[in-house]
Amino acid sequence: MTHKILIIEDEPTLARLLSYNLSQEGYEVQLVDHGSEGLRIALNGLHDLIVLDIMLPGMNGFEILSKLRQHGIQTPVIILTARNAEEEVVQGLKYGADDYITKPFGVAELLARVSAVLRRTGHDTQANEQGGSAEKVISIGELSIYPEKYEVVLHGDPITLRPKEFEVLLYLVQRPGVVITRDDLMNVVWGFDYIGGQRTVDVHVSSLRKKLEMNQQSVQIESIRGVGYKLVAKTGKVK
Repeated sequence: MTHKILIIEDEPTLARLLSYNLSQEGYEVQLVDHGSEGLRIALNGLHDLIVLDIMLPGMNGFEILSKLRQHGIQTPVIILTARNAEEEVVQGLKYGADDYITKPFGVAELLARVSAVLRRTGHDTQANEQGGSAEKVISIGELSIYPEKYEVVLHGDPITLRPKEFEVLLYLVQRPGVVITRDDLMNVVWGFDYIGGQRTVDVHVSSLRKKLEMNQQSVQIESIRGVGYKLVAKTGKVK
């Protein structure tokens, strides 16, 4: 069963980031950029999860969340909050939000929280049918990544990565052989409003590359001059 996710977000770059990466994970995504329209659609109760920004035109996220709960709509909601906005988090949870993500955020955090909320609220049909959580693993060659546990295994040996190194690797391994620009990595891993420069990406990729290539170079991160990076494996396909 494909989970249906409603995204209510008016910032175009963030909206595209959310929509693209959730769609890549197999979710059916509907995107709305206006608060009142978002509420109208959410009241149908046809979605498994709502990703809801707080600052929206027409009606803010708190109003939407409050009206949904007043109408008996118990669809799980993840709110998007600004950095250092503890009051937004507290207010959102009081109105009935199930979880929150603080901007800027990386794709790995987004996917992990979405999966966790679906599982916790009983919307993870596959896991329920199997009598427990279905552990996800992404493999390419001799490299295996466990997104929900932030674990990486290469040739049977665990590799210790920093959180951002893991998120860079996860994004690359989901697109083997595809050239990923530095801007894409910056937006996806560090967040679209991250102030740091592309040097941050290069430093993390360099460190990640060294850790991967210590083991017979079966998986490599290639630099594409003036563009970005791509992940290649000598053998094996992504599963």
